[in-house]
Amino acid sequence: MSIPTLQGLQTALSGLLAEQQALDVTGSNITNSDTEGYTRETADLQTNLPITIPATNSITGRGAQLGTGVSVGNIARVRNSYLDAQYRTQNSALSNASTQAEVLSQAQTAFNEPSSAGIASQLSTFWSAWTSLADSPTSEAGQAAKDAVVADGKQLATTFNQLSAQLSTIASQAKEQFTSLTGHGGEVEDYANQIAQLNHQIKLAEEAGQQPNNMLDRRDLLLDKLSSLANITVAEQPDHTDTVTFGDAAKPLVEGSTVNWPQALTEKAGGQLGALLGLTGPKGALTAIQTSLDGVAETLATTVNEHLSKPFFSGNTAATLAVAVTSKEVSASTGEAEGGNEAALNIAALRGGAAEQDYAGLIGQVGSEVRSAKDDETNLQTTVTAINDQRQAVSGVSLDEEMTSLITFQRGYQASARTLTAMDQMLETLIEHTGTAGL
Repeated sequence: MSIPTLQGLQTALSGLLAEQQALDVTGSNITNSDTEGYTRETADLQTNLPITIPATNSITGRGAQLGTGVSVGNIARVRNSYLDAQYRTQNSALSNASTQAEVLSQAQTAFNEPSSAGIASQLSTFWSAWTSLADSPTSEAGQAAKDAVVADGKQLATTFNQLSAQLSTIASQAKEQFTSLTGHGGEVEDYANQIAQLNHQIKLAEEAGQQPNNMLDRRDLLLDKLSSLANITVAEQPDHTDTVTFGDAAKPLVEGSTVNWPQALTEKAGGQLGALLGLTGPKGALTAIQTSLDGVAETLATTVNEHLSKPFFSGNTAATLAVAVTSKEVSASTGEAEGGNEAALNIAALRGGAAEQDYAGLIGQVGSEVRSAKDDETNLQTTVTAINDQRQAVSGVSLDEEMTSLITFQRGYQASARTLTAMDQMLETLIEHTGTAGL
């Protein structure tokens, strides 16, 4: 019995084993179709090395090669590194815009405009109180008007105080969030440590000739999540470890199994961390809003006080603004003569003046920044979704495609099984007909 005859059994067996592995890979894809970060796998089938048959033809002098079947050469992850890089870049930008939109929306909500509880409405009420005082500066009604001037002034000052405190709280919370994310045990350190550990494990697996697909999937998922915190770039090294740069940090965040953290960042880091730093920095949006509000409070105090012999307001910031007189100390006149109302008229005439204009400009500024941040967020979300859809088209699991592959590999398995059966029957027939003659 020749070697080629027996080799047919091995050839058929190789088909069975290869198709079985391909079925296993397809089954894994179907099982993990909803697993976060899972990358579709394919079984790369390749021909086995042939058997060389020496020349036996005296005329041509040629030999032959006998095929030995098929095997799975590699179980490959279907991944597009370009799309990964694009996704992470846009994901950082989206996270930056989303953070700005969220924090600035909180600031806008704090202003509570337009409403009767907002500063704009209370300024109008305050000017009206001075108008009422100008109409009856000395009568019994005049004392009630003075009481109203002081009460409305105190309410206005309190609203300034509370708004300033709310803005300070929003800024403090943003700073605390940054510290939480970047501090010991925060997300940056956690992601970096996991990536470094996976780098080490992947390197060992590659050196042992194994395919660490699950670990590669986990590392890619962590890199996606890390990209929301700041801009990242990923460079794969010859030993299959990833070197990860993070924001504008001086050193790579991860080098092999080494983590370089903590490091200083600026708003140029991008992502959520860059947004938090930018919002709360010396030139940040929250700082600018607080400064503008302080300017409105100072203008209000200055323009009112300059018409009175005794200052009505004390303090020159939104946090320190307060009414400095009692109702008995309020005068409708700039002089000592009874019955004058020029001071009250002058203050009432401040309606629509510098303080209100500055405040209206501030409200417009906040609204414009919120709208811009939300527009950026919407546009970037569309971009990120489109890129992620492209990634899923490459790396995601399509149940329809996997079912098609499942049928294909099942048919291949059945074909190999039938070949094996045919070879077995042929050998059985051969043995029956030769009997013991060949023994």
